[in-house]
Amino acid sequence: MCSKEETPKNIEEVTKIPKQDLQTQPGVTHEMTPRPLVHHLPTGDHLEEYHGAFKLKNKIALITGGDSGIGRSVAALFSLEGASGIAITYLSREEKDAREIKERIEKQSKTEVILICKDIGTEENAIDVVKQVINKWGRIDILVNNASEQHLTERIEDLSSEQFERTFRTNIFGMFYLAKHSIPHMKEGSVIINTTSVTAYKGHPMLLDYSSTKGAIVAFTRSLSLHLIERGIRVNAVAPGPIWTPLIAASFPPEKMESFGKQVPMKRAGQPSEVAPCYVFLASNDSSYMSGQVLHPNGGSVING
Repeated sequence: MCSKEETPKNIEEVTKIPKQDLQTQPGVTHEMTPRPLVHHLPTGDHLEEYHGAFKLKNKIALITGGDSGIGRSVAALFSLEGASGIAITYLSREEKDAREIKERIEKQSKTEVILICKDIGTEENAIDVVKQVINKWGRIDILVNNASEQHLTERIEDLSSEQFERTFRTNIFGMFYLAKHSIPHMKEGSVIINTTSVTAYKGHPMLLDYSSTKGAIVAFTRSLSLHLIERGIRVNAVAPGPIWTPLIAASFPPEKMESFGKQVPMKRAGQPSEVAPCYVFLASNDSSYMSGQVLHPNGGSVING
């Protein structure tokens, strides 16, 4: 499913992140060096392809931000697990990434992919996204609320109200709107998976707005789980640590790139392919007794939450 440039020999090779120019927001995969791993996992001194077991056979999934980063890997693994349909939302600058992952998924599996270019930060757009999925497949079995944005700000005095609202709209408003309008089309046994972050638990001195939205996502996940549990819909979340994605390439200055991720116990950044299996687990019946919980693929940091 991945091109040769995406399949280095081992995890050390792909985690050597060189200094590189700061990307324009939102970041894109095709401008990253090295490109993040999509469906290869470290096994000893080499990398192996992920092999599905049809845990999501015939499922319909809606993945926001599925064009790149963690969402891209989630889409790839869902297809390898037998999902019959995947809808991916993305922004216009991410068109190349979106078309690339659609082509790869449909070439390597029987999964059909539809691309929806929408900013999910408004309710009107969220309604339209859900409508397109329902018009295509008639239902939603798995909702992955993954799209997010972040902007480093050194001083709170410099954090504009426009940026503050924009971050909340993308990261939590859109999540609420999509859940609200997807749930009427979700049957018993359906699942919702929200992407939060280690920053929800540890904070970050230069990501005040982003960290705040991620904390809100944890509370939203727990509350929505309680709200939907009698309907048989499970709601969980994933809180990644430092993962090499376009979000990082478009957020941190060049001098920070080489040390990115080295502060965690594993001393390296994680790859999207190392996070996506959490979503497979939460989307499948393997996690049938879990709801309102958060998984922590973060390189060994101990998080009480």
